[in-house]
Amino acid sequence: MKSITDTPIIQFEEALRIVADSAFETAVETIPFDISSGRILAENVLSDIDMPPFNRSAVDGYACRREEMGLELEVIETIPAGKMPKVPVGKRQCSKIMTGSVVPAECDMVFMIEDAEMLPSGRVICRGSSAKNNISLRGEDIRAGEQVLEAGKLIKPQDIAVMAAAGYTRVLTRKRPGLAIISSGNELVDPAAKPAPGQIRDSNSYQLAAQAERAGAAPTFYGIASDDEDETYRIVEKAISENDIVIITGGVSMGEFDFVPMVMEKAGVKILFTRVAVQPGKPTTFGVHPAALVFGLPGNPVSSFMQFELLVRPLILRMMGCHSGITDIALPAGVDYSRKSADRMAYIPVITDKRGSVVPVEFHGSAHIASLTHADGIMQVPAGKLSLKKGEIVNVRQI
Repeated sequence: MKSITDTPIIQFEEALRIVADSAFETAVETIPFDISSGRILAENVLSDIDMPPFNRSAVDGYACRREEMGLELEVIETIPAGKMPKVPVGKRQCSKIMTGSVVPAECDMVFMIEDAEMLPSGRVICRGSSAKNNISLRGEDIRAGEQVLEAGKLIKPQDIAVMAAAGYTRVLTRKRPGLAIISSGNELVDPAAKPAPGQIRDSNSYQLAAQAERAGAAPTFYGIASDDEDETYRIVEKAISENDIVIITGGVSMGEFDFVPMVMEKAGVKILFTRVAVQPGKPTTFGVHPAALVFGLPGNPVSSFMQFELLVRPLILRMMGCHSGITDIALPAGVDYSRKSADRMAYIPVITDKRGSVVPVEFHGSAHIASLTHADGIMQVPAGKLSLKKGEIVNVRQI
């Protein structure tokens, strides 16, 4: 293949479109609903009952007729949650009732226990006044057969509660894409090892694995490939055969040992781009194989982190059939910002202050991984723009 210096650099928007257009959907599987958080629904969820399933008291109090509010009422029974009323409520009568209990059919009002006064006669009277009936009516939230969750939705913890209430205990979801991670470079050693002179600990693979888990993929680490073309090829070929997505970090720049794009082609990958007009992450490579989609990400940890968030994470969601995708938030810049060059779109680590404005954190470049631990987002600075004014609206991707 041509050297990286000979390949055209493409705009980030074009790179994102190419990656999105290359996506294929993963297969579906049925899993227990209580372990489905973070998955993508592959079917609509319908409720098998009305919610609430009966007229339900919203407070602890006394169930009565609204027309008899302010009258002395005989208390005929106490209705605990989970039990049906046993005695019909007649004229000038009421039932003491607990929150969540079934409201007697004859009653259209529950006055709160705080507003009740017990009289020496054993009767009760409401001394308060309320426009609310304090009753959650049957089916006012959801009717039986009504859709409660839509296919393509990212399942959140609150959706688990909805599925439980709807009796939906087995849920059809998209499978998690298998994602291989390969680190490249003779200088890398395991985090448990003490680096010798000239060596560094491998942080990228563990960072990427955590990002993949958060995005919904199933990551597998294939180890550190030395700067040997044959060894790298064997690892890459195996990873492609066993996964939906393969990420190789390092070995994609212009150095003497940066042969990852060549190895990708040798493994049957059709390279679609090797350079993107984005900072950090310019030497990002992407290609397609009949079995998998393959990324070559820069070795600098901030670059690999950001290109995962910008390109790989949206791809994972798309492969699992997610309809919502990832949305940037429009926020005001908290300070003036300037940069030396505007030839590429830039992403800057930022933190959101108490006023809802974003402020860049201290950032020394694409190797400054500690900067990300202080950030809660990355701010987009468009190509051609050298500066931002305080208060100017910017797009921010939450991280």
